[in-house]
Amino acid sequence: MDATSTGAYDGVRTASRALATEAVHAGRDDLARQGLHAPPIDLSTTYPSYDSRGEAARIDAFATDGADPAGPPVYGRLGNPTVARFETALARLEGTESAVAFASGMAALSAVLLALPHSRLRSSGGTPIAMGLRHVVAVRPLYGCSDHLLTAGLLGTEVTWTDPAGIGDALRPDTGLVMVESPANPTLAELDLRAVAHACGSVPLLADNTFATPVLQRPAEHGARLVLHSATKYLGGHGDVLAGVVACDEEFAGRLRQIRFATGGVLHPLAGYLLLRGLSTLPVRVRAASANAAELAGRLAADPRVARVHYPRIGGAMIAFEVHGDPHEVISRVRLVTPAVSLGSVDTLIQHPASISHRIVDADDRRGAGVSDRLLRLSVGLEDVDDLWADLDQALGEPATRTPVPLREVVR
Repeated sequence: MDATSTGAYDGVRTASRALATEAVHAGRDDLARQGLHAPPIDLSTTYPSYDSRGEAARIDAFATDGADPAGPPVYGRLGNPTVARFETALARLEGTESAVAFASGMAALSAVLLALPHSRLRSSGGTPIAMGLRHVVAVRPLYGCSDHLLTAGLLGTEVTWTDPAGIGDALRPDTGLVMVESPANPTLAELDLRAVAHACGSVPLLADNTFATPVLQRPAEHGARLVLHSATKYLGGHGDVLAGVVACDEEFAGRLRQIRFATGGVLHPLAGYLLLRGLSTLPVRVRAASANAAELAGRLAADPRVARVHYPRIGGAMIAFEVHGDPHEVISRVRLVTPAVSLGSVDTLIQHPASISHRIVDADDRRGAGVSDRLLRLSVGLEDVDDLWADLDQALGEPATRTPVPLREVVR
């Protein structure tokens, strides 16, 4: 499959449909047969059942492999019909068997880490004596809180940081996961996902696809077993939903559902409804915002007040740029652009990663990953591009005395 089409999944593969078509119809294919147009919102926390033996059997089956319980819903922490529609749709867009939604992107990543097997510590004689840490290999930069979660070992993880070329050498017999983000937050550095997946061998690769979305790339096609999204961002697209989701094969999805049930990191049905609605316009929003971003990246690259511009080869609606002056002054002067964390909304947002999104990362590690103190991250929205440029132009302040940077020098 390429970036314009995707195969639907309903237990078996069906005919390929274009991505734009799938974005509108996935998760809604049964509505017309029910006499419905908009998907219903099921807010129930529990569901009546007069067949307690059957209910017990469904719960036993869920406890065994985490499969969605067959038959009527049981309890909101096991699953919700509205959320399930969003999960079905996202899996189709990413080209995976399944997807499991959570209350936030960090809840989704936490569930993945908790689902990994522990290493087994052994005595000198080889007898297992204890359960050790879960070993993860990761490539910087990652989203700051993802970096912190791994580094701090809050969920019993031990992390080995490496560059892409060193992944193979960093693997150990007890490595349970390799984690990358491409394009990366906030530098927009890109990885060859196929080469990374090859280096992982049999170790599962988790690719954070938040910035690219399935509109621009589908990591599962390149060998990633797990595809992570902060659904708060482009999938929701309007700054009014907090959510996370992991697209993956059904075997791993079963583990994630069990973790979700045990920890309670469930997605609210209203959020599931809003996310499903957000997916329907995802291709249109991403492509329109990406066109704006490409234009702004070119203008920034030619501006003498800007030292460097980072914009990915695959495109997208994110720009990172380093200024010669004080980045905090730029933040303070924007008027149309909103100075705020997060990204992927219909409106344009700007923030200073070293102060906010990546503040929690050790300063030396942060700078070593390319997150300089003069770097600004711009999430480009759907406003008129000339209005956006007018605001950025005045926010950048007086022109510096420097030869403009040609567009070809945009760092990609």
